[in-house]
Amino acid sequence: MTTWSSEELTAIGDADELRIASRRTDGTLRAYVIIWVVRFGDDLYVRSAYGSDNPWFRRAKASGAGRIQAGGVERDVAFGEAAPGVHDEIDKAYHLKYDRYGAKIVNTVVGPQAAAVTVRLLPA
Repeated sequence: MTTWSSEELTAIGDADELRIASRRTDGTLRAYVIIWVVRFGDDLYVRSAYGSDNPWFRRAKASGAGRIQAGGVERDVAFGEAAPGVHDEIDKAYHLKYDRYGAKIVNTVVGPQAAAVTVRLLPA
């Protein structure tokens, strides 16, 4: 199994924004979308602001694979599920990293509703 290096975890986890693109069925990448990313332990997570109807989220869930760019790192990834019981810690990570942008936007990616739209980024 491929894992993140400590350098990748730090670079991506410290990046304010992440660019994410899912793969089409022919293997080509869709256009990149800019989203927030947080680190919890040795894992990286993204969440869909405004729910499961967000187009990037639907495409990522359907394809299961894509590519990310953040903090000078570019990697192919698989889109996985978060382990049960980590959502409160992911919420805390979002608050710690992004509360400076205000509650209105941060609240779109935290709370009980955010668990269903959480994606664990797995290095491929």
